[in-house]
Formats: sequence, structure tokens, C-alpha cells
Amino acid sequence: MIQSATAQASPNIAFIKYWGNRDASLRLPQNGSISMNLAGLHAKTTVTFDPELQSDSFTLNQRPIHGPGLQRVSSFLDHIRSLSGSATRAAVTSENNFPTGAGIASSAAAFAALALAGTAAIGLNLTEAALSRLARLGSGSASRSIPGGFVEWQAGTGDEDSYAFSLAPAEHWPLVDCIAVVSSGHKPTGSTEGHALADTSPLQAARVADTPRRLDICRQAILDRDFTALAEIIEHDSSLMHAVMMTSRPPLFYWEPASLTLMKLIPQLRKDGLKAAFTLDAGANVHVICAPECADQVEQALRRVAGVQRVLRAVCGSGAFLVPPQA
Repeated sequence: MIQSATAQASPNIAFIKYWGNRDASLRLPQNGSISMNLAGLHAKTTVTFDPELQSDSFTLNQRPIHGPGLQRVSSFLDHIRSLSGSATRAAVTSENNFPTGAGIASSAAAFAALALAGTAAIGLNLTEAALSRLARLGSGSASRSIPGGFVEWQAGTGDEDSYAFSLAPAEHWPLVDCIAVVSSGHKPTGSTEGHALADTSPLQAARVADTPRRLDICRQAILDRDFTALAEIIEHDSSLMHAVMMTSRPPLFYWEPASLTLMKLIPQLRKDGLKAAFTLDAGANVHVICAPECADQVEQALRRVAGVQRVLRAVCGSGAFLVPPQA
């Protein structure tokens, strides 16, 4: 019997970053993290289990994927097959409406959608925590794209308790993320490879040790809707992660000249009265978190910066959800 389901999930932007694993195979992070889901950007994935298939297949944005990309998806489907006791192969079709592999958490959206669509298609009904744990096995940050709104991923003590949960729903604080795209191509070193280098930096141990303090500040800033506190901590945390990257061996230099220009511009905009703060994931693109009443002015300022190709705009949004079959 052919079984199929479709799910949609958004990428998330980390306020307190995940960088470095204490168990690479289970993607157990060295520290907890906090993020915001990005409505308006999404991965939409359909999984079809078909007894007639001899092997898994994967199509991304209407292009068949082979090699490591297919292997990563197939290995993730093995986790779902193991949970269900099935050996049936699947066809996976996915589409992103934002750049893939450019530091905008495309893998987070992809594996969150794949986890939900895959389990639904094969007949499993997992709890949100169990789905988050499952998504984590495909991409650590995917665990944060399962719940909605503002999300915390607890490092946990092992596989069972390392999952994400909502700190506050999307409507709690309607923040806007204006993403200044300065590079839309695939980054030369992906996050999975980057995580493996984290411990080669002498700064990583200090960053991890200080994370509980930063988590407390960020969590409270979100609950209190305190933009000043949020701005200071997310910029600080972003710079800490990139300091680790730049001092790893070999070093990872994700920034482009326009990235640094923007990182200097945003604090000045804040001094001028705009509620805006920057953060960068593992890539050159700059996420500018701002209050909704400032979003238009912030976007205009970003577009004027040389090297900014375009500006994507997203608001705080829901978690992963199933898409009803078309009538």
C-alpha cells in the first residue's frame, strides 16, 4: 500500500547559537540554544512510501539529488523505518522558497518537514518532543523548527531529553527578521563539518561554559519583551560563535565585506532610535531582528548597503505542520 503525507516547516534564526556537538552521531549539542521560527520562509516536503520502490529517491526544487545529499535523506528515513518496523523505501520531494545552503537554516526546515511528513506517512503519531528529537538526528537545528514561536533546545543529558520546546508563542512578540542576503550560493564549509571543528578553537570551551548565563538573559528578554536586552545578548552571542569559527583549525571565515559593513551599521541604527539587532548563523547573510514598527526603515537601510543582493523578510511563526491533501 502506498502511504503519503506532506508537511511544511520554517527555518529558524538562533538567538543563542548551537555550535559544536558532544555526540556527532546523535547531534547532541555542547550547549543549549534559543531561536525564533521564521514564517514566510519554508520547506514543503512530501514523503511517499511505496512497496514497489527498490531504493529511496530525493528531489529538491524539482532537481533529482544523488550522492551525499540523497544518502543523508535516506539515512534519516532509516530512523523512521526503525521506529515503525517497516523496510519500505520512499520518494521524497521537497521545495524551499528561500536560498538553500546559504546560512539561512535550510537544513533545519528541511529535516523538520521530513520528520513530520515521514512519520505521518508511515502511520506514526509522535509527540512534539519525540518529533523534535527525531528531527535533531537529521540536523541539530531542525529540532527547533518543530515547535512554534520562540523556541529553546535543551542540551539534555542524552538522546531522550535533548529536544526543543516553545518558550512563547509567535503572537507573544511580533518581531521581524529582515535578512540581508549578501551570498545566496552554497557556503564552502557546511555546518556539519563546522561543528566538528569547534573544539579545535581555544575559545570554544569558554563560549560553552558561559552559555547558561546567555540563555538566562535571552530567555528573560523574550518573556519580558525587552528589546534592549535582547539586542545586546544576540549580537554578543553571534560574535562569540564566529570568534570560535575564525579560530578553529582550519579557520572558518564566513563573513563577506558586506557582512561586516552591516554589523557596524546596525548598532548605529539602534543609537539613532531604531529597534534593530544583528545576528549571523554559519554563513555570510545578516539577520536583522527588529520591532515591527521599525521593519520598513530597517529594510530600506539594508537595501542601500553595497553588496546586499536582496532582503528577505520573515515574522515569528508557527512550528511544523501537516498540509492537508489536495481535493
